[in-house]
Amino acid sequence: MHEYLRPSRFIDSDHPAVVEFAESHRGASRDPLQQAVSLYYAVREAVRYNPYTFSRDPETLRGSHALARGESYCVPKATLLAGCARHCGIAARIGLADVRNHLSTPRLLALLRSDVFAMHGYTEFYLQGRWVKATPAFNQRLCELFDVAPLDFDGRQDSVFHPFNRKGEQLMEYLVDHGQFADVPQAFFFAHLEKCYPHLFSASQSSLLGDMHSDLSGD
Repeated sequence: MHEYLRPSRFIDSDHPAVVEFAESHRGASRDPLQQAVSLYYAVREAVRYNPYTFSRDPETLRGSHALARGESYCVPKATLLAGCARHCGIAARIGLADVRNHLSTPRLLALLRSDVFAMHGYTEFYLQGRWVKATPAFNQRLCELFDVAPLDFDGRQDSVFHPFNRKGEQLMEYLVDHGQFADVPQAFFFAHLEKCYPHLFSASQSSLLGDMHSDLSGD
């Protein structure tokens, strides 16, 4: 379990801002499960989900970067949550999967030229003798915009994207699970994204999504 407890490049659990955030939100309980739950909700709400923050700069994958910016997409939010857990002595890692999104915005679908969202990130905690998945990506405000119940997490059951919204419409489905990792596998991560979205990696897209404003914010 040592590799899931120590700081790594992107799961930077020793970064002062991550340490401060974890200490502020781990809660009063000494129970690792209760601490993991508290950290899950803190990360879910403190960092607003914004897919347009994606960048080819590897440094943006750091949990501390997501925390400093206050908005990010699923992978940096997952590394932040894992980093907070590791600081608290809870073994944690990230998982990556390709998902199909049935309820994305037309603008984002047009940008990606696909309804498949490659390399969706989630966090896994080792709690009570087994790995448990937690998905801190979608904050409550975003869920309200899409009429989706925000994902709860109790530390015992996997918490992944709901397959349906409140109207019974299909929301997301997992297509390929790439597995779990002690840190973001940088080369594999970006190579797979480039394979799925080559147009986003062209020279004319050097800034990628960074200059765009999210149509998922409700602002």
